[in-house]
Amino acid sequence: MYHPALLFLSAVLLSLTSLAVAEIQKRSFSIERVRNPAFTGHDGPRAMVKTHRKFRMPLPQGLLTAMEAQEKKKAGRERRGKLVARHHHRRGLLEDALHALDDVLDLEHGGSRGYQDGPDDEPQDEHHRHGNHSSNDGHVTPNPFSASVPAVPDPTGIEYLSPVTIGGQTLHLDFDTGSSDLWVFTTHLDSATTANHCVYNASASRTFKPLPGASFRIAYGDGSSAQGIVGTDIVDVGGASFATQAIELATSVSQQFVNDQVSDGLLGLAFSQINSVQPQKQTTFLDNIKATLAEPVLTADLRKGAPGTYTFGRIDSSRYRGPLTWIPVNTTRGFWQFESERFAVGAHVDGLGKNRTSLAFNLSTSGVQAIADTGTTLILADEKVVKGYYAQVRGARNDTQMGGFTFPCQAELPDLELDVGGVYMAAISGRDVNFANVGNGTCFGGVQTTPPGQLAVYGDIFFKSQFVVFHAGNNSLGMAPHA
Repeated sequence: MYHPALLFLSAVLLSLTSLAVAEIQKRSFSIERVRNPAFTGHDGPRAMVKTHRKFRMPLPQGLLTAMEAQEKKKAGRERRGKLVARHHHRRGLLEDALHALDDVLDLEHGGSRGYQDGPDDEPQDEHHRHGNHSSNDGHVTPNPFSASVPAVPDPTGIEYLSPVTIGGQTLHLDFDTGSSDLWVFTTHLDSATTANHCVYNASASRTFKPLPGASFRIAYGDGSSAQGIVGTDIVDVGGASFATQAIELATSVSQQFVNDQVSDGLLGLAFSQINSVQPQKQTTFLDNIKATLAEPVLTADLRKGAPGTYTFGRIDSSRYRGPLTWIPVNTTRGFWQFESERFAVGAHVDGLGKNRTSLAFNLSTSGVQAIADTGTTLILADEKVVKGYYAQVRGARNDTQMGGFTFPCQAELPDLELDVGGVYMAAISGRDVNFANVGNGTCFGGVQTTPPGQLAVYGDIFFKSQFVVFHAGNNSLGMAPHA
């Protein structure tokens, strides 16, 4: 007969064991993206400039010229807008004159505006907004987890934003697998700088803690930059939290930097070794939570003109067709990097997605390295890829006024296949290569040239056709076509 005390002790141990098992239950979570109300329209040259600056690539003279022309035209429009406001009682006559002046300016620039205006009924944010306060009371998710976050593309598909709660304040961040900093616009900046942004207020967070002596500086090759102080706070993504995530609080940003950022900040998801915090680099959100995930993975299911989702901790097999192909990545430079030494220009595709005429051929791009980057809009590929592709598009040309390849908007675009790691050919739909209408029936291509000797960057245009898994456990990428 067992002693009653032993029976009691056994019962206690059993209950503790059961509790421990419950507490280490690993989960997954998803984040749906949301519409970005601050976005105003496609802008091919600016998307090119942003990518060149991000990776410190030299800016081609043609691209600089295109941006200068665009900025001059923008300033002229702003001046004319003020004139209209002052003389609204003479609206009809004045507007006719201004429209005529616009036509003249368009002719002076070869009819190329460089961007396409967004919808007139697009909602406008107020001038300066604090992060929306959520019901988060500062408690940390106690269990290991997995999760998903909603992600809806902005009206024109240029940038995808995802809601993230920091210290109880909700901001919309760009999930960026091409960088490793979590930085945000803050109340330390003036209202002109933070116009159309939600801003993080560290003073309003009960859980923010400064990191004494820590600072960050993100500097680009043209001298533009963002810099500031660093602290930690609870970061909640899709219901999964990390209590002491490093947050980089911008206190100073250059105007060029502001112009490029239509989000409230970035959540970097590359490898922690390229984090910019000094004197000690900080760990990314993904690296911090991966041990608590059901699987140490992040998946990107990003589609054209439809809701997209980031999922942490699990791979949803209903989101892709066929088996996943796994590609080991080279982490030396801190990116999700792989070799990309072949390409093929495939078949023309009609509106129903059915092949009509085959153009398939393969070419070698020996030695080319590429990265998978959710924080970049375009595909910047090796020169052989770009020239080989547009050689099959009637009327395509390298437009010096626009700083990149353009083509007639009615042109039929073939699919493009890009090598990923020598084991997978990612098919990019020709429809997705039509990036922006730049006026006079001309469109800007979503596939452009990366400078010689630089990494190729496969951005959102690439992800529109591929379901991609970022495996943080064994440093690999999984890819398959969207379901």
